[in-house]
Amino acid sequence: MASPTPLSADSSIATWLDDPIGGPVLRGLLAQSGQSAEVFRPVRRLALKRLVKLSKGQFTQEIIDGMLVQVATGGAVAQSASAGASGPDSSADPAAPAAAPAAPAPAPAAVEPVDWVERLDRGRFEGKTVIVTGAGSGIGRATASRVAREGGRVIAVDIAQGRLDELAAELPEAGIVAVAADITDDAGIAAIVDAAGPRIDGLANVAGIMDDMTPVGEVSDAVWRRVFAINVEGTMKLMRAVVPTMLAQGAGSIVNTASEAALRGSAAGAAYTASKHAVAGLTKSSAFMYGPSGIRVNAVAPGPTITNIEATFGSPLGAERVRQAMAVLPDAVEADALAASITFLLSDDGVNINGVVLPSDGGWSAA
Repeated sequence: MASPTPLSADSSIATWLDDPIGGPVLRGLLAQSGQSAEVFRPVRRLALKRLVKLSKGQFTQEIIDGMLVQVATGGAVAQSASAGASGPDSSADPAAPAAAPAAPAPAPAAVEPVDWVERLDRGRFEGKTVIVTGAGSGIGRATASRVAREGGRVIAVDIAQGRLDELAAELPEAGIVAVAADITDDAGIAAIVDAAGPRIDGLANVAGIMDDMTPVGEVSDAVWRRVFAINVEGTMKLMRAVVPTMLAQGAGSIVNTASEAALRGSAAGAAYTASKHAVAGLTKSSAFMYGPSGIRVNAVAPGPTITNIEATFGSPLGAERVRQAMAVLPDAVEADALAASITFLLSDDGVNINGVVLPSDGGWSAA
């Protein structure tokens, strides 16, 4: 029996799973490593080929090539190339249910979702200097890239110089000034502001870390202090450092990265949840204080996003409770979808928005 629609590496994971031939092939691969299709739930809309990068070497191009051969021959080719394959690390769920049936009933051809396509507003940040932290990867990198491609001068900040070098190499003609700095260190904050120079039009506080999902009765001092140092103190220090320049200009836009954990108690552990609630408080207080002076301060609360931040579970109770809450988790999105929300608030398009914590979460906060 032939597949109702030709499968390729560009077909979504959902389309592969729903296909009468591709579904059993993909589920068979997962079963060999003791996993089920549930591992792909947050990334179902992504193209199959994205697994090569997301799985960090566990799901190789050779495996995908072997799957394509199997589908082309009706699923009859042995799965020798699939040994050791697994889903992306960031989505793996050790408590996932047993593997789904290997041969589901044939279904109508799946309708591919229409992928969102980034549309640049070239010149939107022309003449503006914007600081972006966490610019070496994930949402920070996507934000720095978009601001730069829309004409802005970007002060790209990250703890890892190598990541910043990669970003600058990708956009050699853009106005990117790379600053390797620790946002929890006063000397690092000073270096960032010095690199920006006499004008600072925007600040995107994106850098942050996750906790280990421990509830308050189990959280360690080390986890609590580290999460707050980066997520709260680092955010506050940069806000404090750029405000004098923005006040002198009579204008400026600050966008902090909160989280769904700033809106609910079921998205993470005690440390991360408390830290993101603190970010929301910093945002609203600063918007109230500085709004009359021409400074807008907002935050974005991302939902499931594909980044290099991976959740770990340091508590059986935390794992059980958070996984229950993830039952209504929407599909994960690429970081550039969050960059679209952040750059909107950073830009003059957000002129009438101040003190908002904007959920950019695919509707998760509405569930």
